[in-house]
Amino acid sequence: MTTSAAESARIEPMVRITGLHKEFGPLHILKGIDLDVAPGEVCVLLGPSGSGKSTLLRCINQLETFEAGEVWVGGERVGYEHDPLPDGRLKRLSDKEIAAQRARVGMVFQRFNLFPHMTALGNVMEAPIKVSGLSKEEVKPLAMSLLERVGMADRADHYPAELSGGQQQRVAIARAMAMKPELMLFDEPTSALDPELVGEVLSVLKDLAREGMTMIVVTHEMGFAREVADKLMFMSDGYLVEEGDPVEVLSNPQHERTKNFLSKVL
Repeated sequence: MTTSAAESARIEPMVRITGLHKEFGPLHILKGIDLDVAPGEVCVLLGPSGSGKSTLLRCINQLETFEAGEVWVGGERVGYEHDPLPDGRLKRLSDKEIAAQRARVGMVFQRFNLFPHMTALGNVMEAPIKVSGLSKEEVKPLAMSLLERVGMADRADHYPAELSGGQQQRVAIARAMAMKPELMLFDEPTSALDPELVGEVLSVLKDLAREGMTMIVVTHEMGFAREVADKLMFMSDGYLVEEGDPVEVLSNPQHERTKNFLSKVL
């Protein structure tokens, strides 16, 4: 992280979540999540399947709405106008305003979700052209520099079917970076990869961390958590159970749920 702990305390968080609740019908998925992420901080989110990790990311990126609570990214309230209406209710932003907010947050999924009919270069160029209205001539140098950054410039003209899983995921990261996001969300970016391909994707994440990108990473890669993360957060059953320094949490977890989980994965 580029700032000291004391400086971070004075800086407005890049992400601030308070009292976040999310329900799917009778299922209560998120049960009052409170979370701050400082600018430049790398946070790793751990927890068993069904604990709410992916749903939390999707709420931050407005792929899901939520029943209660607030999400702020870069000083902006996500999904709603800053100030309440006279009756205390919040006014929902327009689709165009929500799209503009979402463009500030890059998200990389477990499955690469590349457009199969587009080359690697075409996939990276798509959002700046469609969302920002830039021309192909304007976007191509940026897209090529991003592919270079993730080690994929020599595969720019290849289609997803011609790329390995690790290569596809690196293109997906370049695509997420194309809108110049302030925050990157990674939802188990290596879990669909063969073991020998995991390292090449984690290497890209490490480079982004060194460059000061604010990131929330859902992963079970404990080595990455120890080496790169500034903060480790453990979720279980919709609650944020424990958070702290990654080495401290992994070596000396305080909560029984965290202890049980780590005893199975370490």
